[in-house]
Amino acid sequence: MDNKDSEAEIHPLKTEDIKGQENHENSVERRIVSKQSSRLSRLSRWRTAAFFISLFLCLIIVFAFSFIIPCPERPVSERTWFQNYDNAVAYQFLAIEDVNEDKVQDVVFAFKASNGSSNFNRSCLDEEGRPSLCAFVAAVSGTNGRVLWEKPAAGEIEWMECGIRQLGDAKSPGCLVMAKPMSLMAVDLRTGEVQWSQSSDFGANYTVLTPVSVIPDVDSDGVQDLIIFIATGDKIKTFIHSGKNGKQIGSTGSLNIDGKARYIRLNLDSSSYFFFYTENALYAFSLKDLYSAATGKEIKLPGLEQDPQWEKNIDHTTHRLSLLSSGDIRYLAKIPGQSQENILVVNSEMATLINARDLQTLWTLNVSRVVREPLLGYYKPDVLGIVLESEIGPNRKKVMIVESGSGAVQWDLKLNSRAESPGPATLSTADHRSAFLIWGEYQAAGNETCPVGCRDPDLLSRSCIFSILPTLMSCWSSAIAQTK
Repeated sequence: MDNKDSEAEIHPLKTEDIKGQENHENSVERRIVSKQSSRLSRLSRWRTAAFFISLFLCLIIVFAFSFIIPCPERPVSERTWFQNYDNAVAYQFLAIEDVNEDKVQDVVFAFKASNGSSNFNRSCLDEEGRPSLCAFVAAVSGTNGRVLWEKPAAGEIEWMECGIRQLGDAKSPGCLVMAKPMSLMAVDLRTGEVQWSQSSDFGANYTVLTPVSVIPDVDSDGVQDLIIFIATGDKIKTFIHSGKNGKQIGSTGSLNIDGKARYIRLNLDSSSYFFFYTENALYAFSLKDLYSAATGKEIKLPGLEQDPQWEKNIDHTTHRLSLLSSGDIRYLAKIPGQSQENILVVNSEMATLINARDLQTLWTLNVSRVVREPLLGYYKPDVLGIVLESEIGPNRKKVMIVESGSGAVQWDLKLNSRAESPGPATLSTADHRSAFLIWGEYQAAGNETCPVGCRDPDLLSRSCIFSILPTLMSCWSSAIAQTK
């Protein structure tokens, strides 16, 4: 007989107690499990209820915003619109900006008339109270042509530039208006309100070298400043004005440049340079030098230092730049590169692209007698091209689209031209290309001109569209330059 049986015979009650205790423990465990199950069941029901309540609230919010709360009314975008200005003369200025912030580009322009538009019944009066002509600056909506704002400008508008990030106390972009006699005016692009107006003595028979350059805040008033170059005779004067109130900073500087000059601005990593070019010479001035000459102080702003590589090639007495050995510079243009802007130098025989960082030649292209300033566009998607228009004979020209990275000719066309013909233009397209608009008369095979269509299959493969302008009896070539 084993020990368990003997133990049970000796202590029978003890065995029954053990069994009772085990049964009691099992019942307690069952009650605990039952309570936990009931709690989990209640928690699950609460979670389900919370989920459906949240879903119901979300549906109510969506329904309210979709059907009950009205959406803000947007102006109806018209395919075509007209805005008439009777007895008005437009200035050669046009800007495309989003004035009313509706994601649609609007039109900013200037005109001269005795009265404004019908929406703004303003008239100009002379000193004796009689109606006279004056200048107006206006902005119209790009959606339907509605006049957004219209402001009269004193005197004759000499020049105007919009899209300047900040002028005056306004946080929105602005337009800078230069009017005769000798006044500067900053206009808020959003409202048309005048931020400031200052008179300036630019001298007699002056010409503004455009565009006006926006420079960093050199007077520490929290608003970027402006530098203006004025050509008077054989001299170029330099004016630095505050962007906050329009007051001149320092005195008027003078640059010793021989001949009629134009300029471009190049921003390097730690410096900013202004390049003035004439037919026979190229000059370079750093912003630090121009500021020091105007104020007599050394500028110590970060990012406005002198570049050592450029300073080695500048004659500090004459500020001439020996960038190319040959002269006869026709045009100078900035060409965006992968990491920085490069410089395109066009003379009478060739076009040369120069690396702005190390001054090395990237490519050269033989092109003679370029008659137009180089134009940028995209012949292939996101591949920048340069439009060069050169004279190849009496009333004959050649238009080329050159890839900016390699200098390879992507497309070319020979046309008959006239002296008064407009220059080429580009329009952006949705597929990251450009439509190239070229003015000329196409000479087809057999000495026949092309009034309404072209038979050249190579041009047709690139969607070359021609239409007639009877007033000039020329062929408007709207060449949407696309590859197959």
